[in-house]
Amino acid sequence: MQTDAVPDDLPAATVPSPALAPQPAVVPRDDGVWLVAGVAPVDAQAAVGHVFLSGSCFAGLDYGVFLRMLFGAGPELPEAQREQPLVRFADAIVPFVSARRALYKSVKIIAGEADYFFEPVFLDTGEGEPQPATLKFDEFVADMWIKGIRFGIDAAAVRDAIASGKPARRVVARRLDPVPGRDAAIVEVSDDLHRSNAPRELANGRFDLHTFQNRFPQVKARVRLLRKEPRSEGSRGFELSGIPIEAPAGKDLELTRVAGQGTVIEHLDGYDYLIAAVEGFINVDGKTQRLSIGPKIVSREGVSVRTTGNLQLTGEYEEFGEVQENRVVEGGNITIHGDVFGNIASRGGSVHLKRNLMGGSAANVNGPIRIGGVAANAVVQTKQGEVTIRQAQSCVITGSKVTIREATNCEIIADEVVIGNATGCAIAARRIAIDYAGPRKQSEMLLFALVPDTTRYDDAIADSLARAAAGAAAAERHKAAIDAITTRQDVRSYLTLATRVRKRELTLTAEQLPRFHKMAEQVGPALKDVAKLSLAGKEAQAQHDKMAEQVALLRTRRTEIAGVSTCKVKMLSGDTMLRTMVFQPDAGPPHDLAPKDVKAKLRAGSWSHAPVVHAAQGTLAWTSAPEATSPA
Repeated sequence: MQTDAVPDDLPAATVPSPALAPQPAVVPRDDGVWLVAGVAPVDAQAAVGHVFLSGSCFAGLDYGVFLRMLFGAGPELPEAQREQPLVRFADAIVPFVSARRALYKSVKIIAGEADYFFEPVFLDTGEGEPQPATLKFDEFVADMWIKGIRFGIDAAAVRDAIASGKPARRVVARRLDPVPGRDAAIVEVSDDLHRSNAPRELANGRFDLHTFQNRFPQVKARVRLLRKEPRSEGSRGFELSGIPIEAPAGKDLELTRVAGQGTVIEHLDGYDYLIAAVEGFINVDGKTQRLSIGPKIVSREGVSVRTTGNLQLTGEYEEFGEVQENRVVEGGNITIHGDVFGNIASRGGSVHLKRNLMGGSAANVNGPIRIGGVAANAVVQTKQGEVTIRQAQSCVITGSKVTIREATNCEIIADEVVIGNATGCAIAARRIAIDYAGPRKQSEMLLFALVPDTTRYDDAIADSLARAAAGAAAAERHKAAIDAITTRQDVRSYLTLATRVRKRELTLTAEQLPRFHKMAEQVGPALKDVAKLSLAGKEAQAQHDKMAEQVALLRTRRTEIAGVSTCKVKMLSGDTMLRTMVFQPDAGPPHDLAPKDVKAKLRAGSWSHAPVVHAAQGTLAWTSAPEATSPA
């Protein structure tokens, strides 16, 4: 331990006795003063404080290492000193005599900062006039420790002030504020989560400016989507006195708060990941922020030029916003919660518009269409499926079955139509059932009972009947010719004798056999004619039976196609006309028409036949069956 390092300007008589033995945390050696690594900071602080309180200080103090070892703050240790059992932080422990301690003045502490006034100092030697002296950084640290400032000395500022020798007030120490811990966070780890709002590139190299490239991301199974970044504890601060200021720890969170259906949480590579359990579309609930994956696309932003552009979807789609005018949504199993002003096209499944369809269209190739609100100036068409609307105004509607609570000025074609209140409409169907019907202003109330055209089957039945009759007549002619031959005496005698011989009722003698053979030669040509006529008769009868069977099949098919067309109105209020409208059953469903063709077919006014019913009040009950009745 070096204790003979005494300042040159201090008389030897004033040198104090050596410092007391330091605590075990401080290890003085010939090559410097060392701190034991791994000792608790409070023990290291106590050992250093013991040195300072014993009237000594550390010569050649490395203040950065000093702070790191005592408080765990400040710069990191040099590379060479890391992971070492002892860490060197000073050259030696030397006396800090009272004469030099008097050179250091009081310090002012304001708002966590220590303010010190540097000025020229003089050493009292006790031999007359004081001698000029110089402050030392190592002694400054020791003096501050004794005065309660044990942390945060600005070594560079103090050394600079001492070296300048000019009077100046400097901030020589600062409190270290704690750094709050970082909150746990959820970060994206998959590019598949991001949308692409770039215009979609078409096959011909052009861009569709009305359609985005990828508005609704889709992911494969087992793809990592989100990762939890763990929280940090933060770093503690210190008062000037060395008292620690604990940092608030970061808030924790769990991936379970964002894990929805179709996702799983797994711990991989030291992190928690949210992973796609199935292949499907990514949906994020705006309220709960839960991320789910499934076959259905869920959107809450509406369909517009700004949000989505036109949509061409491969899966189910559910939209909670509005569909803007002129926007197109193509997909399957489409549900819209907001108003629709654009066009909805489904390849199948169902189309459910929970509010209104205003000026747009809803089409479904194979499946039902339901509109919970009002459809106005719109087109609603399904090739195979039921159309259900609460209220329809000035719409073109087609489907297998159409059910409307209230319809005004609409053109409707279907197999079956059920309406509560219909005014000013033109309706064509196989079966019509209306509670209340009548004209509206300039719009007539027109009803058309669809009757299939069975002419082709009628002609086929008549042709088959004629062929069957021809076959029967030919069979009768051949039978008459056979009877004419078989009634001849010679033929009848031979046939009778041949029959008895064949049945062994008669046995011919040797003398009789030549005569029997001679008879056979004489009637042989006639028998050949009988055989030919018999074969021709069987063929004619077979043709008759075949044609008769075909007639039965054609009549069954005709009955199936013809069916029975009906029209029932419980109450008429004004002129209402019912006509029959013939359609070709083999040309597809009669309601499979373009909207303009529907209007032309129902509103053209060029019908050449008179209405089957024309009434203005009462009820209407008509059927195409023979027992058809007139309006009451």
